[in-house]
Amino acid sequence: MKPAQVRLYIDADLLGLAKILVQLRSDVTFPGDPGGVIHKRERPPCPIASTAVPDAVWIREVSSRGWLIVTRDSRIQDHPAEIAAVLGHEARMMALAGPEATTAWMQLEVFMCQWRRIEALLGIPGPFIYMATRTTLRRVRPLAAGDHFIPPPTR
Repeated sequence: MKPAQVRLYIDADLLGLAKILVQLRSDVTFPGDPGGVIHKRERPPCPIASTAVPDAVWIREVSSRGWLIVTRDSRIQDHPAEIAAVLGHEARMMALAGPEATTAWMQLEVFMCQWRRIEALLGIPGPFIYMATRTTLRRVRPLAAGDHFIPPPTR
């Protein structure tokens, strides 16, 4: 059995989506994930053992591993502490937004509709934050002078 290479961290506010995705992909983890085997790849337990870990702590840990953060926060641009953590740790974050991302089913639809563009974000260095709906993926205003911006490919 080969080890899995985790690339995506699904935040605690998307646990329903996370539990669906880890059954299908070996490169996804979430807080409290016990690990698992998918397609002959073994994913280790997530180093974020609890959903109660403060944002600044888990953002630092996830960013140090190079994982893309997937969260649900349509007002991320209004949370200076979270933006500071993204900047300070050169995090890469994509937030599912809008009323079409309220249930696990709808979140899965947004995620799948944007999958190829989300995958393109894996090749872009941080810090950045993108917002995703079923039909759009847009960059949240530049976080700071000099932050990286390479637009993901269109469909």
